Amino acid sequence: MALALRVAARFAQVSAGSWPQDRQRLLQLYITSTNSSDNKPKSYCTLPPERKYSGKSTGGEAPPPTIKRNVAAEITSVGKVIYETGWDANKPKDPPKGQQLVKTASTLPPSDMPDHEKPKEQDVPRSKREQMRDNMQDYIFTRYFNYVKNYDKVLEKNFPKAMQLYHVFFDGVKDFFSDMKRFLKISRIANDSPQGIRALNRQELELYMMMPRDMMKVAPALIGCSLPMVGYAFFPLVFWYPRVFLTSHFWTAEQRTDFQNYYMKQRLQYNKAVFRCLQAKLKSLSGHPKHAEFRNILGLLGSGTHPTPEMLLEVKDIFVEGPYSLLGMSRKHVKSLVNMHGLQNSIFKRHRLHEHAFLVHYMDQAITREGGVHNLSMHALRYSCYLRGLNPVNLSDEEMIEWLRNWVKVSTSIQGEHITLFLHLPILLGYNHPSNWKTIYCKGNA
Repeated sequence: MALALRVAARFAQVSAGSWPQDRQRLLQLYITSTNSSDNKPKSYCTLPPERKYSGKSTGGEAPPPTIKRNVAAEITSVGKVIYETGWDANKPKDPPKGQQLVKTASTLPPSDMPDHEKPKEQDVPRSKREQMRDNMQDYIFTRYFNYVKNYDKVLEKNFPKAMQLYHVFFDGVKDFFSDMKRFLKISRIANDSPQGIRALNRQELELYMMMPRDMMKVAPALIGCSLPMVGYAFFPLVFWYPRVFLTSHFWTAEQRTDFQNYYMKQRLQYNKAVFRCLQAKLKSLSGHPKHAEFRNILGLLGSGTHPTPEMLLEVKDIFVEGPYSLLGMSRKHVKSLVNMHGLQNSIFKRHRLHEHAFLVHYMDQAITREGGVHNLSMHALRYSCYLRGLNPVNLSDEEMIEWLRNWVKVSTSIQGEHITLFLHLPILLGYNHPSNWKTIYCKGNA
């Protein structure tokens, strides 16, 4: 109201000639203030646009009508509007509604500022005692972590034998479980494929035949070592007799060679027993058309030589039925064959012989599909000879390839009904081989 009174006093002092200009300024101020407010401006009065008139009036034009104004009411309304808008020269104007102020980095508090724009705190200088303490802690922890990190080397230096057994055992466990996973995958493939196990390659067939036996053999050792308190006594016992409790996954390279020679010698011990069983049943086949040819073959074996693959294929029908068939062989003959092939003794010996013969037969077919014997690696050659009854120790690659070619030639030329001929191939092709004779009768190879 004080401002309105001041404006009214000013208007009272102004002459009547300057009133229209001052009135126009007040109305302009009023319109500006009402536009900046939130509410819709109210029109108090409307004035027509001003016209300039000359001092002389013409006869055709009438003078503009005189507007009667209530000056006090207008001054009071204008002052009221100015008061309501809160206009003050010393107070900063508020920004229009809906327009937000943009915060700059200088106006933001330190907690809202980005990390890279926050003012860096100055490092407080530390005393020499604190620096020495920190350096000592860093040195102690560094030495401790290095000691823990290289603790296995410390144990290897102080306990070399124990650490060697430790590494052999845990590496063997990793290899064993890796092969077991492969075996499960191969079994799934063999069960889902319409061809069965014939769809597998040579390496898969070897693993498929080996893993069930190895899992049964190593299961007591793994279970015993995992038991609390019992494992401390069972673990040394397992490594004291690795050939009995463990498989080739847990053996060293030297142990593999020694144990293979041991098992090979045990198998070759039954060659003579199988040969005697063949000779004993020869008279009962006197009426067979191939009796003379087979008697000649047994004579060659007795004289220290071997028949050719062609000679064996000529007498293959003699193994179809009679005393040389799988069901016609005597119990002693079957047991000798099981031991000669290194199979486990069980109640179903004939079934084991049947399964073993077909697995090795499928391996021979896989070797033929994969390009032949000459494409096998040295390790594969040695294992193939070992599996088929020939000791590969001190044999060259050419000798192993030649012997395996004769075997594969006979194996891939016979049918399922000639299964017993296949089971007797270790005798018919390797009975007089020098490597086998050295293994049996030389003490250095024991």
